Amino acid sequence: MSERRLRILIVEDEMLVAMNIEDMLLDLGHEVAGLASRLEPALSLAGEAQFDLAMLDVNLAGQTSFPVAEILARRGIPFLFATGYGIKGIAEEYRSYPVLQKPFRARDLEQALSEAVAG
Repeated sequence: MSERRLRILIVEDEMLVAMNIEDMLLDLGHEVAGLASRLEPALSLAGEAQFDLAMLDVNLAGQTSFPVAEILARRGIPFLFATGYGIKGIAEEYRSYPVLQKPFRARDLEQALSEAVAG
């Protein structure tokens, strides 16, 4: 478990998956700072909201979340990708960020959060 409670932005287009992630985060002692299921709201939250870390699904209803990752990197906010595609689905410039292979368990999520926070 992370030493501190993190405020986490979830970017995920499948509502059941997003709810499952939210439950896992709460069980791990964190809080959800926001949820976006499409690219436009995700871009807005990434640019303006206050949170400690973001979890990005790579494919958002046919659009990639890489523009969101770009904003987060510019703001210095850690993030990780949660995807069924694995590392192959990650653009080259973001392959140094943690990738959580879907489906995942709470302990996998906890490990990925720790890696993202550690940089």
